[in-house]
Amino acid sequence: MTVTEAVTGRYLYGIIPCREVRSFSVQGIHEQGRDVYTIPYRDLAVVVSDSPQKTYDGTRRHMLAHTRVLEALMREYSVLPIRFGIVAPDVDTIREQLLARHYSDLRAQLDRLHNRIELGLKVFWAADDMLRRIADETPAIRALRDSLSGRSLESTYYERIRLGEMVEQALTARRERDAEMFLTGLQPLAVETVTNPVRADRMVLNAAFLVEREREADFDEAVRRFGDRFEREFLFKYVGPVPPYNFVSVTIQWQ
Repeated sequence: MTVTEAVTGRYLYGIIPCREVRSFSVQGIHEQGRDVYTIPYRDLAVVVSDSPQKTYDGTRRHMLAHTRVLEALMREYSVLPIRFGIVAPDVDTIREQLLARHYSDLRAQLDRLHNRIELGLKVFWAADDMLRRIADETPAIRALRDSLSGRSLESTYYERIRLGEMVEQALTARRERDAEMFLTGLQPLAVETVTNPVRADRMVLNAAFLVEREREADFDEAVRRFGDRFEREFLFKYVGPVPPYNFVSVTIQWQ
């Protein structure tokens, strides 16, 4: 027998500039809370769907459901996205402890996002053997590497540690130089830029750009020109508009 969860909470997606109670034609995260609707306070509203008071696993299905609602909202509104997995116990808690308590800050953040979008760009070195290439191109590294050839690991232990440090330093310098080249070309087209940590050896840049909506085409064209110019040297992953997580901060603590 299947046990039905009690749908007593509200799952939160984002905050929009909206005074009215309205619904959206997109499915919520929980099968028993399909309707997505607003809970307004003054000229702001939290977008929610009914949900059990539970912890949601970060499965692909759940994450896609959360993102799908945000994408639907972005077609009509500026949105302060709320991170995945937040459930409130009831409507009064949302109004009192989120909207009323943080109204001024939320209003200011929405004003800053008005007619602006987030675009994301990740750049990777195309070559699988970038470490070898850097070693070949750096005389000091190449000389030390060649001097170790044919010698035992034991007798060259400290020299190999030094070689690794030199390669890492050269790789970091190369990454910083290449990343700066892209940022120099793109930052003038953006209102704000956030550079996030690189998460792979071949990753050069992991950045988010807050762009005026009317300048999206200009930004697209700038990225396209980089792609045409460096199609052999770099791989580009360009996405957007996406929910502006990199440019907002929404603090939620239920008492």
